[in-house]
Amino acid sequence: MRFCLIVLVILSFQFVKAQDSVVKVLDTVKWVQKSTAGLDINEVTFVNWNAGGSNSVSALLKLVSSLRYKRENLIWKSSVRTRYGVNKQESQRLRKTEDELELISTIGYRKDTLTNWYYSGRFNFKTQYSNGYTYPNRDNPISRFMAPGYLFIGGGVEYGKNLEKLSFYLSPLTFKGTFVLDQDLADAGSFGVQAAEYDEFQNRIKKGENARTEMGVLITNAFEAEVFENIYLRNQFSLYTDYLNSFGNIDVDWEVVLDFKVNDYVKATLGSHIRYDNDIKTQQETTVVDVFVDRGARLQWKQILGVGVTMDL
Repeated sequence: MRFCLIVLVILSFQFVKAQDSVVKVLDTVKWVQKSTAGLDINEVTFVNWNAGGSNSVSALLKLVSSLRYKRENLIWKSSVRTRYGVNKQESQRLRKTEDELELISTIGYRKDTLTNWYYSGRFNFKTQYSNGYTYPNRDNPISRFMAPGYLFIGGGVEYGKNLEKLSFYLSPLTFKGTFVLDQDLADAGSFGVQAAEYDEFQNRIKKGENARTEMGVLITNAFEAEVFENIYLRNQFSLYTDYLNSFGNIDVDWEVVLDFKVNDYVKATLGSHIRYDNDIKTQQETTVVDVFVDRGARLQWKQILGVGVTMDL
């Protein structure tokens, strides 16, 4: 499974060289393909620095590839987004800072060219590449490849005069699958799956489930614009709630990114990413070694600031 997904990502970036113009026009058929890659590197070195400090270096690799097909009232958009970042500080082992693989595909049809409403279907898949830890503890991974993995499949309506720049999507019927293919994490009930059952002697009598299924309503918004000269804003926002399990508990995923364009190759990025999922519980270590208490679901927040090189492939 891992090999197939990695091959899919590699092939998607080699399919056609990126360009913002239409690369194929046959009658009313248009294909547009674009791929970009970016590398951010940050480094800090101290030599006889009176205030003290720790030498460190970090790197973040970003790849985004999209393909759009449009003919008359039909539009199909697919994209692959992957990010992986690491950090190395003096006297510490290498640590992961970013880890994401996302596949998105949306198809929409409108009845005529006068309306901006589309009947749409959407596919979305997310996971990560490598193990995640609560550093400095590296003995017990808290996440792995396909643990978790998220799958969304649904249908609804989408509004947007220019769907590449602004869109609102409402799906009253969206399937959400949460996959935890690592059995240790599944037995612990991580990411909302049913935990394993044990007898009074702590012998496992029933394995934890490796998947959790939900059916609910999904609302998303995507927006891109140049807010000032050479300053670009990207906003992605989604809300999801399950009809059958705790209806009204809303999963939130909100990402806002500002790209500051220095020139055709150098770009600075400032971003914020907020998540809340009622099925993801956090734990806090107690004074007793290797004993944790459940703190329940908490708001997750990630802030991004970097300067690096970006180019079209």
